[in-house]
Amino acid sequence: DMVAVLGETTGCLALPNLRDKMKHHPEGCRILQERPRIRLSTLDMARLRGLPDGTLGREYIRFLEDNKVSPDTRMPPKFVDDEELAYVIQRYREVHDLMHTLLGMPTNMLGEVVVKWFEAIQTGLPMCVLGAAFGPIRLSARKLQVLATELVPWAIRSGHNASCVLNIYYEQRWEQPVESLREEIGIFPPP
Repeated sequence: DMVAVLGETTGCLALPNLRDKMKHHPEGCRILQERPRIRLSTLDMARLRGLPDGTLGREYIRFLEDNKVSPDTRMPPKFVDDEELAYVIQRYREVHDLMHTLLGMPTNMLGEVVVKWFEAIQTGLPMCVLGAAFGPIRLSARKLQVLATELVPWAIRSGHNASCVLNIYYEQRWEQPVESLREEIGIFPPP
């Protein structure tokens, strides 16, 4: 909860920038207008489980089940007064697990740090920058070496190369192969 509060209270510059990126992109603009939510109540879990391996929907459900996480654990914004900006931060939270899926990263500390590096580049949210910078403190020397030599450079390159990940209407792309979506967005294959 405190991480979510930190994201809201320090995102005063990044959130309007993200909203503007969405407003100036056809798919992002539609997301802002329709305000879809990624929640258990909006997901057809049986349908997504039945999709072929390698599709976004199937791999997302596999990620949720393998890591025992739920999209319903994302708390609603409490400290963002602007309704549109509150939706932007909510959307960012709800697509976080999709970032894990697209980046091929688990929910362990190493995976979370890599996702935070990617998200920091993508969003500019100070909370992501802090997570990327201070998350590695708890990693072993071996994991730090892999992080520094392979994973962080890849996450930074992918973050810079990728189009804004908030401009993807994921709910309408469940059948799309993950590889195809990575290529479309500009995320390099995971190392």
